[in-house]
Amino acid sequence: MKTVVLYAALTVWLALVSVGCRKQTPPGPPQVAAGAQVQPVAQTRPFYAFEVENMDGGATTLGDFQGKVLLVINVASKCGFTKQYAGLQALYEKYGPQGLVVVGFPANNFGGQEPGTNDQIRQFCSGTYGVTFPVFAKISVKGDDIHPLYRFLTSPETNPQFPGDIKWNFNKFLVSREGDVIGRYESKVEPFDAQLVAEIENALKGAEG
Repeated sequence: MKTVVLYAALTVWLALVSVGCRKQTPPGPPQVAAGAQVQPVAQTRPFYAFEVENMDGGATTLGDFQGKVLLVINVASKCGFTKQYAGLQALYEKYGPQGLVVVGFPANNFGGQEPGTNDQIRQFCSGTYGVTFPVFAKISVKGDDIHPLYRFLTSPETNPQFPGDIKWNFNKFLVSREGDVIGRYESKVEPFDAQLVAEIENALKGAEG
C-alpha cells in the first residue's frame, strides 16, 4: 500500500514540475509558413525626407518622387544659361515616360538673376519655354539661409561624392530611383550632353519604384 501511495505522490510531483518548466520557457520566434517570403523593413533615404514649397504655397515631400530618377537643378530666369529650360523640357518629354523627373528650384543667389516672384517665375517658365516639369518656390542654394535640401546636397558629410558650394545657376544633381545622388554637373553642361544623357539612361534601367 505504501508503495502505491509513494508512486502516486511521485507522479503528481513530476506533473507539477513539468507544468512549472513550461511556464518558464520563453516563447520561440514566430513561425513562418513553408514557402512564405519574409519582407524586409523598408528604409527611406535621407533625400526623400525633405519638404519643399510649391509655387502656390503648398508643401511637397520629395518622398513623393520615390522610384523616379530625378535631375535637380537650381534655375534662374535672367541667366546666360536660362535657355537650357528648352533642353530640360525636351529631356523631360523624352525620358519622362521612362521615369525621369526634372525638378527646378529657382534661386536668386547669383547676380540677382532670379528677381521675380513665384508667380512671375511660373508664368515665365510656362509662357516662354512651355515648361511642364515641376518648378518649386524660390529658395536659397548657398549662404547662411541655404535651404536644407541644398545643405544636404552640397555638404561633404551628407554627400561625400559630390560636395561643394553651388557656383552658379543651372547646377545639376542626378538622383537614382533609390534616392542616392549619383552625379553632379556644372552649369555649362547642356541637358543633352552625351555623358549626362548616358548616365540618365543608365539610371533609368534601375528597378521600378
